[in-house]
Amino acid sequence: MAFGAFNHHRQQGPMADINVTPMVDVMLVLLVIFILSAPMFTSAVKLELPRAQAQAQPAPPAASVTLAIDAKGHIYWNDEALALPALDARLLAAAALQPQPELQLRADKDTRYEVVAQVMAAAQGRGLNKLSFVTDPNQQEKK
Repeated sequence: MAFGAFNHHRQQGPMADINVTPMVDVMLVLLVIFILSAPMFTSAVKLELPRAQAQAQPAPPAASVTLAIDAKGHIYWNDEALALPALDARLLAAAALQPQPELQLRADKDTRYEVVAQVMAAAQGRGLNKLSFVTDPNQQEKK
């Protein structure tokens, strides 16, 4: 009885398995090295900085413009009523100022989003980049 395992004349095919043990060993060694060296990179240098007696000069206050929109969609520029076409002229004038003023947008909670979006698009279209939304966190919801 002859079995195929004892036949030396037969060609063996290529091995299809990959030995990943050496790769896993290298990765574990690297992981240990990183774990041990990470605290050395995060330590802070303790410095005692010198003290100066000079007062810091305050930065000039940036100009701001308050744009208010009431529930009916009326627009107010610093508490002065405006129409949408007049708003474009004011936005162009504000965009020409250096430094540009910050637009503080205050909108009533019942204002249509369409009006708010139009004002924001007009400001962006005229070159004003600083826009903030003003809310009143202290006001309680009336029931």
